[in-house]
Amino acid sequence: MYLLGIITLFILILAATSLKIIRPYEKGLIERLGKFHREAQPGLQFIVPFLDRMIKVDMRERVIDVPPQEVITKDNVIVTVDAVIYYEVTEAFRVIYNVSNFEVAAIKLAQTNLRNVIGELELDQTLTSREMINTRLREVLDEATDKWGVKVTRVEIKKIDPPNDIMEAMSKQMKAERMKRAAILEAEGYKQAAILRAEGDKRSAILKAEGQAESVKRVAEAQNINMKLKQRDRHTLL
Repeated sequence: MYLLGIITLFILILAATSLKIIRPYEKGLIERLGKFHREAQPGLQFIVPFLDRMIKVDMRERVIDVPPQEVITKDNVIVTVDAVIYYEVTEAFRVIYNVSNFEVAAIKLAQTNLRNVIGELELDQTLTSREMINTRLREVLDEATDKWGVKVTRVEIKKIDPPNDIMEAMSKQMKAERMKRAAILEAEGYKQAAILRAEGDKRSAILKAEGQAESVKRVAEAQNINMKLKQRDRHTLL
């Protein structure tokens, strides 16, 4: 009985080490005696105990947070840039055997290319061209990581922070621009009001003159009618 129990326990341990479950979003890479043997699909998989080893690779889209770093723009302004990278594994074999640590490699690659891309732009372009920077970074990273079996789906710049003195200068400039626009709008309002008043006075004068002319005309017509009536009465009396 003791021997049977030992055999049963050994079989259970053997079964536990030989049966592996791969989730729907994973793929398995099976190594035999340190050499790649085959790629396993999702489901229940059997491996040879003590000879085989399985490495599971997550095939879902994932995100890497690129730590903030200081970058110099084309006009020699130091800005702090923070970004995130979205990627998905397309080939499990490459991401395991072609690069030792993909996430660390991707962060270093992103930081290097951030310096290159932003170094070609002036500060104003950097602050207003975030979508262009995202697109260029995604294209560069996607091309560089293709040999690692990874597709970079999106790159998003989370923030671009200029130095405090530059921020203060920009704030003052924006305030001055707002005050300038307000002054222009106020001046335009006064101008429009003056024009409307002048047009109103002109129209009033025209109407007054037309009224006076009409009044003179009617008086003249009345006088003319009276003269004709008097002449007719004279002829009647004669």
